[in-house]
Amino acid sequence: MLARRFTIVCLLSALFGIMFAALVAETSRPARSWEMTSSKTD
Repeated sequence: MLARRFTIVCLLSALFGIMFAALVAETSRPARSWEMTSSKTD
């Protein structure tokens, strides 16, 4: 029972860590990069 609960907590914390890392990586990119790519297609 304790091992199952520990496994669930570890998986949830790993998932949260991956999502947080993706969020930090997304905000560190140039903010207007999508505008540059959309202006080239017009």
